[in-house]
Amino acid sequence: MAARAQHPRRGARGGVTGRHTRHYSLEEASALLPRIQELLAAMRDARDRLGDADARTALAEAANGGGEPGKVVSGGFLELRESMLELREREIILRDLDRGLVDFPSLRDGREVYLCWEEGEPEIAFWHEPDTGFGGRRPLDDG
Repeated sequence: MAARAQHPRRGARGGVTGRHTRHYSLEEASALLPRIQELLAAMRDARDRLGDADARTALAEAANGGGEPGKVVSGGFLELRESMLELREREIILRDLDRGLVDFPSLRDGREVYLCWEEGEPEIAFWHEPDTGFGGRRPLDDG
């Protein structure tokens, strides 16, 4: 069963119920996959720069902010932060950077669920309940 049009559902007092205020249709989430792949690559690159042993050693020994090693580490930090903020603003959940596992909040049959995608999969084809995680993934056509 395909995801339906996604709008926040409202409780008795008009407030949004569930964990998220933003919910994605399958089409909306799918359209974001190229951007998600860019962000994952940028985050991995930034993380690698943060962990660069030579840069960290030179930075620890430097008295003037670290010069070039300082730029490597601080640039990695800033890029990682910006990518994480973009995901957060979109309410897309990064579950595992190495695997490229992300969840998109969605609504299914009136309840909040996650559309689940792992890098390398050709499309978003799975969903799961908020509390079941990857192990509870089910095909989108599974009611």
